[in-house]
Amino acid sequence: RVQAVESGGGSAQAGGSLRLSCLVSEYSITSTYIGWFRQAPGSEREGVACMYTGRNASYYADSVKGRFTISRDNDLNTAFLQMDNLKPEDTAMYYCATGPRYSGLRERCLRDSNYKYWGQGTQVTVSS
Repeated sequence: RVQAVESGGGSAQAGGSLRLSCLVSEYSITSTYIGWFRQAPGSEREGVACMYTGRNASYYADSVKGRFTISRDNDLNTAFLQMDNLKPEDTAMYYCATGPRYSGLRERCLRDSNYKYWGQGTQVTVSS
C-alpha cells in the first residue's frame, strides 16, 4: 500500500530554518502532484506549498511565499519543504500528501480534498 512518511520536524527559533522530508513508497512521484499542508491546534488544515513534479510548477500560500520552497528528488522518491525565516505562526503539524484525485490541478493542489495519500505528520514548533 502507498505510504508517505514525513521527517525533519522539530523546534526552531524565529528566523531559523528547518527542512522537512516526505518519503513516498509504492507510488512514484515522478509526474504527479505533491503537497505540504499544516494544521495548528484549533485551526483547519491549510495548504502551504504544492507542486506538479512533471514540470517543476510550484504553488505557495501567501503566508509562506518567499520563505518556503518545495522540491523533490525523483531518485529518492522524496519531496522536501525547505522552511526559512520561520515565524512563531508557522508552528503546526505538517503533512505531505500525494495521489491527486484529478489531473491539471495547478493552484488547486493547495486544497487538501484533492489528495488520496497522506502521511502521519511531523511537528514544527517555532519560538520567538
